[in-house]
Parts: sequence; structure tokens; C-alpha cells
Amino acid sequence: MSGRTITPEPRQETGLPGLSVQGLTYGFESDKPLFEGLDLEVPKGQFVSIVAASGMGKTTLFRLLAGLLQPESGTVTVAGAAEGPGGRSIGYMPQRDCLMPWRTVQDNAAIGLELAGMARREARRKVLELLPELGLAGTASKYPHELSGGMRQRVSFLRSLLAGGELLLLDEPFSALDAMTRSSLQQWLLEVWEKHRKTILFITHDIDEALLLSDQVLVAASAPIRKLVPMMVDLPRPRTYETTLAENFVYLKRRILRQLGRIGSSGGGGDE
Repeated sequence: MSGRTITPEPRQETGLPGLSVQGLTYGFESDKPLFEGLDLEVPKGQFVSIVAASGMGKTTLFRLLAGLLQPESGTVTVAGAAEGPGGRSIGYMPQRDCLMPWRTVQDNAAIGLELAGMARREARRKVLELLPELGLAGTASKYPHELSGGMRQRVSFLRSLLAGGELLLLDEPFSALDAMTRSSLQQWLLEVWEKHRKTILFITHDIDEALLLSDQVLVAASAPIRKLVPMMVDLPRPRTYETTLAENFVYLKRRILRQLGRIGSSGGGGDE
């Protein structure tokens, strides 16, 4: 049984993936495997979404990638990671914001930097510089209970952005928000990603959200997951909510629905 390994990115080398998974196998005790020999590659700097039915192990996959669980076999390589368990260059944003109620916005966002060894004053300064860019100007001294759900998610994202390296894992970050707030944060996330160009792996049940945000969508149609079927999203950027009305957007949505078995494969469109 081999554990998870993190391989550093060689300096001055280009064309490396942001994330590479090879032969990943994992299952809970007495259950059938969730993943069996899974290979996965996410190009560096891309925004990639995973779409699959509930209960197929998407969140478990993120916990494996982040090193919170150990696989039965397989390797995980993250671009920009340092050697060893302490060098996982990953920012992980779970579904709930998990902000500490006794810490201010500034201190919540800075905690990852502090845990990495940065002096508290320097960590707070870095947070303060980024608050306006993330739509959080004037919130530095506020506490989580004083913020809306959308604002709390922005703080959570900032914390992940600062704590992680080149790879961000976002686990359905907008699923608990109302439709208007969710739409606003999708547009906001697109703008932030366009500026920073981190490698993002994003979990969602919302096909429209996946297509709007992503360079490619990975679809898992059956369990255990042995393969994630990639679908390139060849929609021009920058994107807005109006993009969801485009003919090619609807075509891609139908293809994903067919792969998930939610609509029939016959008629209309000659999909692959």
C-alpha cells in the first residue's frame, strides 16, 4: 500500500500540469471503492469543474488531494509544492466558510499565513492589501456574525487564496446561497481568477455554474470513479451571466446531461 506523495515543481520548467493524479484508489472500510485507479490531470492555470451525482465521493476526492485522507494507492503531484507533508501547496475551501467567530475578518483571512510561519503583523498587512480587490473593503475589523453569507464566502476564499499555493480546491462554495447572491459571486470569482490565474478545481452540482466558470468540465457518470470524462468549454472569455443563453452553452449543457443519464441520447444534435 503506497501513500500519497507530493512532488515539487522543477524550477524553470514549463508546460507542467497544475495537478496530476495517477492510479488513485480509495474506499471507506467495508464499502466498495469510491475511486479505483483514477487518473486525473488539471493544466496549470486552468479553471476546471467536477460534476457528478451526490454520494459519488467528490468531497472525499478533495480531502485526498489536500492530504486530509490517505489513499490506498496512487500518487498526487501538485505544481509548486515543496517536498514533504508540510509542503502541500494547496488552498482548500470547503462548502461551509468555517470562519472562527472570535476572530475578525482580517484575522480569519490571515490564519493560513500565520500557520505557515509568517509574522502576524505581515500576514495582517497582506490581508489588508487584498480586501478591496475581493469586495471586502471596510470589513477588516468586523466579525463573521456581522457579515452576509456572500461576504463570509469571500473571506473564506481570501483565506484559501493566501494559504494555498498554485492550486485551489473549491468544494461547492456557493451552494448554500440564494440565487441572486450566487450569481453575483460567480461573476466575482471569474474576475478574481482572471487576475490571479491560479489553478482551480471546483466541485458543483450546478451544470450552468460549471460551464460558466470553467475551461473544462470533468464528468463522473458511474461509481466507482475510474475516469472523469473531460469536456472542453470553448466559450469566449470574459464571460457574464448572458453567456448561459448562448446556443453553444446550451449544446454543452445537453452533452453533460446525456453523460449523466438525465436526458436520453436520441435525437437532436449528434453529440459525441
